[in-house]
Amino acid sequence: ILQYNRLFQEFKQRFTGAFYTEEERLFLYATDASIYKVMPLAVAVPNSKESLRMLVKWASEHRIPLIARGTGTSLAGQVVGEAVIVDLSVYFKAIRKIDETEKTVVVDPGVIRDELNTVVAEKGLYFGPETSTSNRATIGGMFGNNSAGAGSLRYGTTRESIVSVKAFLADGSDVEFGPLTKKEYDEKLKLSSLEGDIYRYFNEILTNTQTAKQIDEAYPDRSLHRRNMGYPLDELLHSCVFDEKSDKPFNIAQFLAGTEGTLAIVYELKLKLFPVAPPQKALVVIQFAAFYDIFRANLEVLSFRPYAIELMDDKILKLTEGNILQQQNRFFVKGTPRAILIVELAQEQKEAVIRQANEIIDHLKAKHLGYEYTIVDDAEKMKRVWNLRKAGLGVLSNMKGDSKPVGFIEDTAVPPKNLEAYIRDIEK
Repeated sequence: ILQYNRLFQEFKQRFTGAFYTEEERLFLYATDASIYKVMPLAVAVPNSKESLRMLVKWASEHRIPLIARGTGTSLAGQVVGEAVIVDLSVYFKAIRKIDETEKTVVVDPGVIRDELNTVVAEKGLYFGPETSTSNRATIGGMFGNNSAGAGSLRYGTTRESIVSVKAFLADGSDVEFGPLTKKEYDEKLKLSSLEGDIYRYFNEILTNTQTAKQIDEAYPDRSLHRRNMGYPLDELLHSCVFDEKSDKPFNIAQFLAGTEGTLAIVYELKLKLFPVAPPQKALVVIQFAAFYDIFRANLEVLSFRPYAIELMDDKILKLTEGNILQQQNRFFVKGTPRAILIVELAQEQKEAVIRQANEIIDHLKAKHLGYEYTIVDDAEKMKRVWNLRKAGLGVLSNMKGDSKPVGFIEDTAVPPKNLEAYIRDIEK
């Protein structure tokens, strides 16, 4: 840090936002919601688009790494490191435009996910991806992480909800990435700028037949939506530019989802919205005496196209017993189940959603899966069920005794059919 002191002090004098180098401030940004702690070099809080551009350009000129940060809810150390932390949660919080006709919204990266939905709900619209931290997670953070969450069965990941983004590249150039036809893509290749260099670089990689073959063979199964392993080159390879059978536009904005701000600093996002879910909802809560039955039940329930499926094991359930806040949320728990499955359904009519709930219960009973089945259709009680599920990380962190669980296997994703085998391997 000492080698940067003079450089930081000089920049601080002309930076229009806030720039912190004091140790007590750096401590606040040394952690996120993970087990990791790394002291940053400095913390920058840009207060405008121009101050952000200035920061990016200055950092590039002096080869100083930047880490974009929202509210720090990431669980795998994504926003800590020996770099200048760029806090976009303070001033970049505007909801700029809602288009009811095309069902899109333009937002700053610091907008909180649940607050966005409160606003767009007035137009009958909804932003689908939902993290367990949705009441404090920023859209920029969800974009960087390609978040999915409970609603991913119906709404997919954040990547699938991205239309376009505006961002600064390393040289400070202001670019917009969005969906391109083959003709528009060819025009981008002619640009004499860093943006043009980027398109030419992708073109060089993806026109190489050997590289394309390796991507197809080595990348995760494309049926698995939650694929955050490295940079998603396969998203670009299977666009209309490189795959004549595809009608999917070439879109670097979607490629950037999940790259954690390592390739560009995004300052504005255009998102696809969905109609609000059907008004009549219900939860089916199934309790299991045998833990591994839950994975087989999950596969059976998926055929009913639910809005969400989540599980809780007995370890989490046991910890909620002594938690005063969570005790009221355990109203549906009978006995001491090894696990529970929470299934969310939504239909236009009350009768339809209850009928679907009973169909699922009858189906699971016929397969001898589960021993206690509860339908919860009261809005307040449904909220309590979901609050119990969301409490998982908190109750683990607050368990009694000197020994504490350490969460370091984070955000893994496997096809549902492989989940039982995967968990068995983890337990071994």
